[in-house]
Amino acid sequence: MQVDFYHLGGSSLESVIARIAERVVAEGGRLLVVADEIAVERLDEALWTYAPESFLPHGRADRDGAGDQPVLIATECVAANGARAVALTDGLWRDDALGFDRAFHFFDDRTIGPARAAWKGLADRAGVERRFWKQDETGKWGKVA
Repeated sequence: MQVDFYHLGGSSLESVIARIAERVVAEGGRLLVVADEIAVERLDEALWTYAPESFLPHGRADRDGAGDQPVLIATECVAANGARAVALTDGLWRDDALGFDRAFHFFDDRTIGPARAAWKGLADRAGVERRFWKQDETGKWGKVA
């Protein structure tokens, strides 16, 4: 299983999630986006409006039809939509993410401490491949580790 750590810099969480969700869906996959209660509404709105020329089908776990959504936004790490990829958006690692094929762990300067602890904690886990990504001043993502 692959865990990608994303240190957010110049881009908003919403725009990064939208791009990753697009890629996962384009490859025929499904994505679970785990967020705190406040961010669920913000992410839901952002996925509807992030690019005028595109449509990214998604829904919320607390609404009807959650299992049918290619991208599902939830407060818990439970993939009612059968997703094999999970995006943890609140800076907190959850070991439940290890049950997926791929995890995207997003954090910022405010949550860098817990992200470092998660990075170290996953170092000796069998079958876990870690990658660390950071944005440069132009907004381009670069692999750091």
